[in-house]
Amino acid sequence: MRPPLPPFDLESAKQKVRAAENAWNTRDPEKVAQAYTEDSVWRNRDEFLIGHAEIVDFLKRKWSSENGYALRKDLWTFTENRIAVRFQYEWHDDEGRWHRSYGNELWEFASDGRMSRREASINDVPIAESERRIFGPRTEEEDDALLPVR
Repeated sequence: MRPPLPPFDLESAKQKVRAAENAWNTRDPEKVAQAYTEDSVWRNRDEFLIGHAEIVDFLKRKWSSENGYALRKDLWTFTENRIAVRFQYEWHDDEGRWHRSYGNELWEFASDGRMSRREASINDVPIAESERRIFGPRTEEEDDALLPVR
């Protein structure tokens, strides 16, 4: 069981989004994969994954090249067992060039609260280090702040 469980209301949907943000900010592929069903189906950009092993391999590859990764997610909308989020994360490559990645995710949950489907569309924008605004896990001051659009 991965509470909160569907059907979602506004508060439980927000809790689910924050739990996902917190887990992804650990950059621990095994920990993140626990939130997904054993046969979870993903589309991440142009990659298609099925199951824990593929998710863990993907996340290991991701975080081996996206250095300094720091993420923010915002609830967009929800239904009984689905949640849509928008997100931004910042990272730098091995040469120290910074990027901000913007995206949207569609999530579908099994009755035990684990995610059975994840569809992610993401675009990367180069930024100067001086343009950074995400510096690690969310602080209390940021708690209810929405992500800026630009």
